[in-house]
Amino acid sequence: MSEAELHVIKSRLQGGILNKANRGELQCPLPVGFVYDAANHPVLDPDKQVQESLRHFFEIFTRTGSAMATMKAFHKEKVLFPRRLKKGPRKGDLLWVELTHSRALQVLHNPRYAGAFVYGRTHIRKMPDGGEVYRLLPREEWILLPDVHAGYITWEEYECNQRRLRENAQALGRDRRKSPPREGPALLQGLVLCGLCGNRMTVRYHDRAGRQVPDYVCQREGIEHGQPLCQRVPGEQIDKTISDVLVESMTPLALDVALAVQQEIQARMEEVDHLRRKQVERARYECDLAQRRYMHVDPANRLVADALEAEWNNKLRALNEAQEQYDRQRQADRVEVDEAQRTRIAALATDFPRLWQDPNTPDRERKRMVRLMIDDVTLLKRGEIAMHVRFKGGATKSFTLPLPLGAPELRKTDAAVIQEIDRLLASIRNGKLL
Repeated sequence: MSEAELHVIKSRLQGGILNKANRGELQCPLPVGFVYDAANHPVLDPDKQVQESLRHFFEIFTRTGSAMATMKAFHKEKVLFPRRLKKGPRKGDLLWVELTHSRALQVLHNPRYAGAFVYGRTHIRKMPDGGEVYRLLPREEWILLPDVHAGYITWEEYECNQRRLRENAQALGRDRRKSPPREGPALLQGLVLCGLCGNRMTVRYHDRAGRQVPDYVCQREGIEHGQPLCQRVPGEQIDKTISDVLVESMTPLALDVALAVQQEIQARMEEVDHLRRKQVERARYECDLAQRRYMHVDPANRLVADALEAEWNNKLRALNEAQEQYDRQRQADRVEVDEAQRTRIAALATDFPRLWQDPNTPDRERKRMVRLMIDDVTLLKRGEIAMHVRFKGGATKSFTLPLPLGAPELRKTDAAVIQEIDRLLASIRNGKLL
């Protein structure tokens, strides 16, 4: 009876927890950036630096579309990310550390930042040895209530971020599209559709005269079902055609684009400078706090006074390092976008072909430019290459390109040869051929 009563009590407690969760009233540990107010309602952290850092984080992800690129941007800008301790003697303290890739993914996948209440994302199972196994449950099993409290992004932005993260995971799904631009000269990486089967084509590179030349290959059915590859299209001529289309389309608008780019660069640099200045202000506050603690202690109590003096010295060194780092970064930003470079940007804006063909322009940036204008490209090789380009907004344009001389064809084995090989192998197995 005692065991039965414990089971009933546990079930009733669990049922009460689920009822409160279904109403969105269950108090769960909040991620950094949120706190509970006096009425136990989740609100934004009153620390302005925490709020600005999180908003800056989501803005960078919206711009780059990659958690790894977001992490690299934080490291490049020398901006720290908040973290709140969840256990230990300093539980609840706020720390400022470098952003990691795993931490960026945790923030992006957490619906709390979109103002939603969520419960039951993981299932914990205890093992016989005392350990615990965590299993992530599918979204259909969560208790998810959107728009319960204030957030840093909207629910629509959260859903868009989840789609981008799924698209970035190259091992998931059949449609490998819209992945972030990667290394390699192929302009249409992730944007090419096969005109025969409709699957998305991948990129292969081969060396020609010391440089990488792309080919667009449809190999989905060949990998999954052992079928022959649909088609392999030489990509050098296709990329050149796309380049000509972009130059023709962008040249009339290049000046307006350059001015917008200048304004956006300046706004980003001012935002990052503001965050760095907040870090210096926090270091100065901690230094002043350590000074006040030291000044209020009895000088005769040397045991306490020595410890507080050492803490004050450490905070002074941290303040000096933060100030020196802020000054260096500010000077580097001024050198990076000075008046001379603004003049160069404006000059290049009137000559977009020179900017596009500049060898110093990274391939990744060219791919980003392509994705701003082109949605996808369909290729079909039948004696010649038929290319159908679909632009952003629905406009389309078709081209017909001749096959380049010496274009590599897919290596296919004749069916009769395959049958003869199978016959010989069967004879060897049966002992007829030695």
